Amino acid sequence: MFAIMGNPNPLLLEADTEKNLDRSLDKNPEKSLDKSDNADQHAIETFAAWGANRNNEEHGYDSDGKSWHDGVLRIRAITTMWSKKSMWSMFALLWLISFVDIIQNALDYSLNPYITSSFASHGLMNVSSVMSSAVGACTPLALAKIIDIWGRVEGFTFMLIICVIGMILKATTHSVQQYVGAHVLYWTGHIGMMYVINVMVSDMTTLRNRAILFAVNGLPRVASTFLGPRIGQAFYDNLNYRWAFGAFSIILVGCSIPAMGLMVFMYRKADRAGLVKKHESSGRKWYQSILHYAIEIDVLGILLICGAVILTTIPFSLIYYAPQGWKTPYIIAMLVLGVLLYPAFWLYEVTLAPKQFLDFRYLKNGTILGSCFLYGVMFLSTFTWNAYLYSFIQVVYLLDISTANYVVNSYSLTSTVLSPIVAFIISYTGNFKWVAYSGVPIMLLGTALILPFRTAENVGLVALTQVVVGLGAGIFATCSSIAIMVPVTHEEFAAVNALSSLFGGFGASIGSAIAGAIWNNVAPGELLRRLPTGSKDQAAKIFGDINVQIALPIGSLEREAIVGTYRHVMKLMTITGVCLMPLCAISIFFWKNVNIRKLEEEKGKQTKGTVL
Repeated sequence: MFAIMGNPNPLLLEADTEKNLDRSLDKNPEKSLDKSDNADQHAIETFAAWGANRNNEEHGYDSDGKSWHDGVLRIRAITTMWSKKSMWSMFALLWLISFVDIIQNALDYSLNPYITSSFASHGLMNVSSVMSSAVGACTPLALAKIIDIWGRVEGFTFMLIICVIGMILKATTHSVQQYVGAHVLYWTGHIGMMYVINVMVSDMTTLRNRAILFAVNGLPRVASTFLGPRIGQAFYDNLNYRWAFGAFSIILVGCSIPAMGLMVFMYRKADRAGLVKKHESSGRKWYQSILHYAIEIDVLGILLICGAVILTTIPFSLIYYAPQGWKTPYIIAMLVLGVLLYPAFWLYEVTLAPKQFLDFRYLKNGTILGSCFLYGVMFLSTFTWNAYLYSFIQVVYLLDISTANYVVNSYSLTSTVLSPIVAFIISYTGNFKWVAYSGVPIMLLGTALILPFRTAENVGLVALTQVVVGLGAGIFATCSSIAIMVPVTHEEFAAVNALSSLFGGFGASIGSAIAGAIWNNVAPGELLRRLPTGSKDQAAKIFGDINVQIALPIGSLEREAIVGTYRHVMKLMTITGVCLMPLCAISIFFWKNVNIRKLEEEKGKQTKGTVL
């Protein structure tokens, strides 16, 4: 589910740079900028001028006069202080974190089927995806308030700790239940870290160039396409998955310290210059502060919506393992409780919540709502067939971990490589809506081609479908990331980014649940039907372990049975994904057709200080 730095910007005309030089000074036209001043004095004067007028946001959409949170004040002070060199350094360090995290994510994806199979629970592979996607979807909305209240560094550090704890637990787990819980922690931290990095990139950039820097920050996926599977294969062959998670937990921490250190250094520099406005102490005791921030973050609302999504999706993946199928009491209880939690969440948020977890006013804007739906439907459609594609390729085509991942990662590789091109087109033309429309037929074609190509003997045709789907996904992701920020001010960046992540995470969670429902409800019976009479008693063993599936002799009736099962189930999953694709076009229809180049020329930049 993904601007150029410096001042002046090499991609911006010099005249444009001069024209947009700190719009906060516009209300004091008699005060001109002395270009001979040093950078720090310039920053102080700029910030002081902005501070006097900060209640009249220059973005041009609203000026409600509300006070800013400390976290927003801090980042605005920091962006005012940093120079071209420090900004480029910050982006390079953030890119390094993204590089390591994305490779770790690719490694995790490579090993996941083997880890669940080691517990004879290959069919439960998507349970961890459903739960982690649901919890990860809610994380950014809570995190948005945390980083606005306390700061970007504090929020990132908190997510880093959660991610590392999850990785350590994955390295020491001894049951599939423990592994699922550890994966939820890891994924929550991973999503949170990437979210904070995206917000920090937004803090550094103008609307026009933001998609470019987003795309550049995602380029590590190119390397992860090749490195992640290779590293996963090396750990699997020579050590084990436990060492993989342990090693990368150390590497991730080591690569994160420099970026956070630079942020702290720049904050202290801004503080010494007198640019940091600090609010008075609240006077609350520690337990009062916990209650206060629990209300601010709306912990109860988060629990209600996460519980609703998890309880209504997980049963479809657990049904094969339930002793009485759909009649099992805990399956019925989960579904009933999950359904009831949806209206409970809505009633609580509308009538009782002191602070709303989900700010419903954003959902009244067609561009924001449409962008969220596009992001969510994209993942919903993709995960209905992608959840088991890796296993499908390994079993049907007998590819090793590395090669199978190359095929699957053709999707993300294409999307990543295309994103900067799409971003430059948007920056040059200023149009994002019609660019987004072009992704609909491309992604629909790529998804539909899986149907005939899933039975092909040449795995290259399957890889081709991933390339085509990746083209469409790259267009969608880039355009939606810009569309959602058009109607908002700087202070609202974190909130709308989090809202987009919520829809994307729920889309992925529901898509994984649909895939799990099809796999666990159709595959066991289909496999049993296809197996020869003498091997039917081995159906459960074959179904539960991908290593057993791969080890079946070529040409044997048992292998033909499992291959036929995979192809039949993939057909049903893909048809589901194709049927969901038209919703993408409907989502884009509600966007306001805004030219962002003209918007910034008329209204000025959303962010202040030295930005791209």
